[in-house]
Amino acid sequence: MQTRAPRIERTLRLPGPGGPAARPSGATERARDTRRTLARLGYYLKRQKGSLILTSFLVALTSGLDLMGPLLLGRAVDHHIIPRRLDGLWRIAGLMLLVYASSSFFNWLQNYVMNGASQRAVRDIRTDLFAKLQHLPLQFFDQRVHGELMSRLTNDVENINQVFSGGVTQIASGTLSTLCIGITMFVLNPYLAPVSLITVVTLTIVVNRWLSRRAREAFRIQSAALGRLYGFIEETIGGQHVVKAYNQERAVIGQFDAANREWQHGGIRAQIFSGFGGPLMNVINNCGLAIVAGVGGVMAVWGMATVGTIATFVNYTRQFGRPLHEIANLYGVLQAALAGAERVFEIIDEAPEKDAPAVSEAGAIEGEVVFEDVSFSYRAGTPVLRGVDLCARPGETIALIGPTGAGKTTIINLLTRFYEIEHGRISIDGRDIRDFPKATLRRQLGIVLQDTFLFTGTIRDNIRYGKLDATAEEIDAAVRLANADHFIERLPLGLDTLLTERGGNLSQGQRQLLAIARAILANPRILILDEATSSVDTRTERHIQEAMLRLMHGRTSFVIAHRLSTVRGADQILVIDRGEIVERGTHEELLLRNGLYSRLYLSQWNAVAGLPDSSEPGGEADDLALAAG
Repeated sequence: MQTRAPRIERTLRLPGPGGPAARPSGATERARDTRRTLARLGYYLKRQKGSLILTSFLVALTSGLDLMGPLLLGRAVDHHIIPRRLDGLWRIAGLMLLVYASSSFFNWLQNYVMNGASQRAVRDIRTDLFAKLQHLPLQFFDQRVHGELMSRLTNDVENINQVFSGGVTQIASGTLSTLCIGITMFVLNPYLAPVSLITVVTLTIVVNRWLSRRAREAFRIQSAALGRLYGFIEETIGGQHVVKAYNQERAVIGQFDAANREWQHGGIRAQIFSGFGGPLMNVINNCGLAIVAGVGGVMAVWGMATVGTIATFVNYTRQFGRPLHEIANLYGVLQAALAGAERVFEIIDEAPEKDAPAVSEAGAIEGEVVFEDVSFSYRAGTPVLRGVDLCARPGETIALIGPTGAGKTTIINLLTRFYEIEHGRISIDGRDIRDFPKATLRRQLGIVLQDTFLFTGTIRDNIRYGKLDATAEEIDAAVRLANADHFIERLPLGLDTLLTERGGNLSQGQRQLLAIARAILANPRILILDEATSSVDTRTERHIQEAMLRLMHGRTSFVIAHRLSTVRGADQILVIDRGEIVERGTHEELLLRNGLYSRLYLSQWNAVAGLPDSSEPGGEADDLALAAG
């Protein structure tokens, strides 16, 4: 897979091998549907039914206790403090202490229970997202920066976790508290209650509507900028060899600074709008207290309310404003979570790989592969393959050669169903490959790609990836067959040597040998070798070719190679140019035709022999090459 250049300007993301240009960053976001997003988040919380029921009970209990405190205070003022009666005052004070202590304990308990439920809900979201990524077609990954996908799996999910862990209980308890306080205030004094509630509620609604729209969009922009920053970091770290080889450290730092500033500006804007909520709610709350104190004092003078009732109202007004203040402070977190949830659900809603319906497992295959008039394009109007026809009989070796970009790897991508054909038919043993479940099809295929990917872990684990239940004897045999034993035995821990990310502590050639051993262990009926020996020296290549001959015996094999010396013994050589098979035949037959294959072979032979490159047939180089053939 080609390496993407480390660029910040991502109007069009670079494609994967032969893939289409990617979508612009953020262009895939769906319509902003807050209700639908909240409903989907609620679906994950509903799975924690037991914890939610217990939390609801604790929220109701805490709200009831919060109501009792101001009522006891008003009773103490009216019945004990104003009439100067100490009898029973200490009992009310002790009861108030018990109420507030119990409220604090049950508030802690509800947060503890809800935190456990939220962690499990977020675990389910993260699991669903990661599982969906495993079932998306390769085309999806070719069109996106991997760091941006990592941002959705980490940063966006963590934003959801912050709301689940603290926001749900605060919103629920705040809503219940404000409702209960409002009812209680009307019961205590139906004249003073509207004065308090209308002021606070009206101002709160106006302020929050203004803030929510701006905060939501700001956090969406911040999330997109963070995804681009993650993508740049992932690309740059993975391409450090290229950065250092071309002395681009200063340029990369400048590009990172630009991306970092983009995220910084988005973050500042998001925090400004989210930070408005708390101070504005404080202003609204203080205005409400001043109005209640002033109006209540007048009503007390006129005999329309007692001093204790006014004291209760002052406390209720503060309590009424506190949950609104907390909810306002949550706006920033809530908007970030909603923006992150939309990005997460965007991936979860992606169409998975098309697959055949579940059927009984197919029996052992013979390995006959037939392409019938197959055409394909990564982008509409730009065909990569045109009317490809080929037939590989069981046990045959088919070599695919041609200029870079001719379509050789695309043929392999279609056979493995990494991409789906647009026109024509590909069959194995007469059965359309689209009728095979992909797991069944790919179990019959052994693939060694030019770009070897090794996972963090031991050498043994990476080889066993081809067959997870392989025995130690089978692994040892695969290592010997791939001629990888000569360097593994020199390692201090042998097969138990730990590999760093992507096998960075091994040479390219050693990583290639391990990939070959992994394919050998899988014991496939159809073998695919895409430049499998391109990264090894000539001596190692000879050993690998000997192992490959033993491996390919009795198996249908497709070999992509630029070194034509590696395909001379193929049963069929297919010469591909501009998406079409322009020549086919054996090595000797193609040389005699003096076509594209002959010119490519002569060019390579002349380069090795140190002779002038000549494309004229019948020359000295021609004669030498034919004799060598």
